[in-house]
Amino acid sequence: MPEEKLRLKSIDQVCVVVRDIQKAVEQYWGILGIGPWSIYTFAPPRLTDTTVRGKSKRFSMKIALALVGSMTVELIQPLEGESIYKEFLDEKGEGLHHIASFQVDDLGRAITVLEKRGIGVLQSGTWEGASFAYMDTEKTLGAIIEFVKRVGERPKPEATYP
Repeated sequence: MPEEKLRLKSIDQVCVVVRDIQKAVEQYWGILGIGPWSIYTFAPPRLTDTTVRGKSKRFSMKIALALVGSMTVELIQPLEGESIYKEFLDEKGEGLHHIASFQVDDLGRAITVLEKRGIGVLQSGTWEGASFAYMDTEKTLGAIIEFVKRVGERPKPEATYP
């Protein structure tokens, strides 16, 4: 019997990890005209159930989102705690972190399908009705894949730029 495959409906996001989110949104706006940016802080107590490599870990980050056509550009600045974003900055510096975020109907099933192929979860958590899991696909697919299951609308941003 062939292995189960995911049938992904969309690729909707590329993400760059940065050291200074304000400087980054200003540069993306000034150089490429990307914006407006919606800026959020992902931190406890609104950020829950966080894990890094299967262990419960508390971390926080600031994110900025902007649309380019139907694709979302996401910038992430790690704030506190151990995270794959902090590891990325320490090891590689700023740059493209994950090339796609897939909206999935059943996050648990998506994770299980990849785990059956030996691909584990690097980091996961829940924020404001959205659950996310970054899969350890860099060696097999050339990039980290993030699965997202969103329930309801995203809250209003805490800030915007410009």
